Amino acid sequence: MDPREHIRRRFSSQLDGLRALAALVAIMWAVEVVNLLDSYRLDSNGIVPRNVSHLDGIVFAPFLHASLTHIIGNTIPLVILGAAIALAGARRLLSVTAIVALVSGLGVWLISPSGSDTVGASGVVFGYATYLISRGVFNRRLAEVALGAIVGVVFGGVLIVDLIPHAGISWQAHLFGGIGGVLAASTLADPARRRGAGAMASYRPLG
Repeated sequence: MDPREHIRRRFSSQLDGLRALAALVAIMWAVEVVNLLDSYRLDSNGIVPRNVSHLDGIVFAPFLHASLTHIIGNTIPLVILGAAIALAGARRLLSVTAIVALVSGLGVWLISPSGSDTVGASGVVFGYATYLISRGVFNRRLAEVALGAIVGVVFGGVLIVDLIPHAGISWQAHLFGGIGGVLAASTLADPARRRGAGAMASYRPLG
């Protein structure tokens, strides 16, 4: 067998996950180019709190950014953290992304100040980080716990600082994105491992 074909077959799930991540980033940057050429008028399609007609902004907001600096600042951690998730496959990456974006977007829509318009993928970035930090706890896998600890050390300071309210920055997106990441880790945890852990916890020796 061709060595390249062997590698493709052996790592097909990981490659599919990385392709899915590349597609998400490519869409984000394609939208940025169009938005830039249109003087960022697409940003009006972001999340407008408690405005029912702008509920679709929950879907659009992660792909919209206010400037090149904004999108670059989100792309770098998104790719790093997303790649770690993508190694579990495209379905896992897309599932985590959907849960995180939904929870983050709904949180922004519910509690952000009236009249604001929130755009950007930072909520998803926060969700990716908290997913990786908490995943090992739910799956009870040592390697995932170790990776989560590394993510916590590398990104923990930034995560904490960005939860502090700053002018022009949506701490609401960060907070609810982080909550979404933990929810994704719990929802997508390996059920067999959780059942096994529960059985061990309920075991009591006789005599």
